[in-house]
Parts: sequence; structure tokens; C-alpha cells
Amino acid sequence: MRRSTFLLLIAGLAITPVLDRGQAPAPQLTLPLKPGSVRFAIIGDSGTGESEQYQVGEQMARYHEIFPFDFVLMLGDNIYGSKTPADYKRKFEDPYKPLLDGGVKFYASLGNHDDPNSRFYKPFNMDGRRYYSFKKGNAEFFALDSNYMDPDQMTWLAEQLSESTSAWKICYFHHPFYTHARFHGADVDLRAKIEPLLIKAGVNLVLTGHQHVYERIKPQNGIYYFVLGNAGELRYHDLRPSPDTIKGFDTDRDFMLMEIAGDDLNFQTISRTGETVDAGVLPRQPKPASASHNQSVGVLAYSAR
Repeated sequence: MRRSTFLLLIAGLAITPVLDRGQAPAPQLTLPLKPGSVRFAIIGDSGTGESEQYQVGEQMARYHEIFPFDFVLMLGDNIYGSKTPADYKRKFEDPYKPLLDGGVKFYASLGNHDDPNSRFYKPFNMDGRRYYSFKKGNAEFFALDSNYMDPDQMTWLAEQLSESTSAWKICYFHHPFYTHARFHGADVDLRAKIEPLLIKAGVNLVLTGHQHVYERIKPQNGIYYFVLGNAGELRYHDLRPSPDTIKGFDTDRDFMLMEIAGDDLNFQTISRTGETVDAGVLPRQPKPASASHNQSVGVLAYSAR
């Protein structure tokens, strides 16, 4: 019997050793790797410092070798628990060390478990701001602080979106407008406050965390919605899919890769063990004719592995 598959029995418990890197299956990339595309990764609710977070980080590094993404979006709850310098090292710098050493930038947004002062932590690239924007290729990204959507932030967002000339407008923050996970549910008050502005401005994509599951939502009012709050934390079997759930995953941790190539948004969601949970391509939407416009893309398919 191979040593890596040997089961050690202690006090009646079976302990299966983790496969080493040399035995892990080769990454299976579904993304097109088109010249000049915008390539990035996404993690949410990541900063536990536990072994599962490190395993997600290892998978991200493996996929970076064949899909060289330039940056990572962080959907909040970036550091759980205590927040000493040692915690930032154990819960962020160490799990993603190969990526950081390779020059990959991380752009954080704030979650309800984050210290607001983490916006001054240089590797989060927030430059001391609770909300900010940046451009990459034909896309503009808007990081919001959904903990406190005050009038100043609302004014800033309206101005930034109206001035943006980018083909793709992408907002990311912590609390989801739409989700079918049970524990927290959707933030309908936040949705009522912000979504009309996003619709009017022609936002294409919204990425959120908070719910410790993965869910791809049927487009609402012409906007694509993803929830990814299980890059570190997990709420096992918390998802109760509805007809608005295109794809869900609530049995392990994962992360997402995205590639914007012209008018196509390609995505691949990958579990801690390297399994592709979800993948596809989404066309850039026409600007909605009215706030009542609702576009549906994809086939309903839920699988809890």
C-alpha cells in the first residue's frame, strides 16, 4: 500500500494524509487565454489562517502557472479574529506568498469582520480608502464598503459610474443583494438603496461574499451576480437554490478565475481540491432600456458535491 493512501487509525478515527503536490492532478483550465485579455482571481471570506485557506492558496498558485492573472479581488472578511501583524502574516501573506512574490496584486474590500484600519495595510492596495476604483484594460472595478453605505460613498459611486467610459463596469463588495443561502440571506435594504444606481449606470457584474457558499445568480435587471464567500470559511449545505440559482456549491472552499476578452466574460470556479465547480462565458450586456429590463442567461443547474 502506498504511504500517501495509508489510513492511520487513532482512537477509532481514520486520518487520511493530504496528498503532496507531486500527486495532485494537473490543473484543467477552461479559460481561453486570449492575447490582451484582463485576467484576475476572486476570493471572499478568506482570512481564517486555517489549512483549507492555505490549500486554496496552493491551488491559486498552481493555476497562476498556466493562467497568469495579474490581480486578485477580495470580497471582504479578509482577516478573521485577532488582527496583529502576526495575524496578517498567517492569514494573508503566508497563504498567498507565491502569488505575492510573483507580483500579483490584491485589491481588498471591507467585510463586517474586518478592521476598518486594514485599509491602510499596504498589500491590500486600498491606499487608506474605504471605497475606490481602478482600471484594467477595458474594465473598471469599483470596490465598495457595504458595511456603511453613507451619503458620501453614494455620491462618489454615482459620479464615478457616470464618468466611466469602460466597456465593463464591475462592482465588488461584501454583502450580497441576491442569495439563496440561509444563514444571512440577501441584504434587501442594501439592494433597494444601491441597485437602481447600478442599473442606471449600466454596471455589468457584481461580486459579493458574506454567505459562505458559492452561487451564480440568474441575471437581475441586466446585471450578472456571483456570490463567493467560501475561500476560507464554509457553511456546509447552507444553500437552498431557487429558480434564480444557476449554479451553487456549498460543500467545500473555492476561488474563481475570470478573463475579460473583448465583449466576453469567461469564468472558472475551482475548489480547494482542484475540481472545476462552475465555468462558462457571459456576453457583455446591452445597456438596459429601463430599470425593469431583466436578462436571463444560462440553464438552471445546481449540484452540491
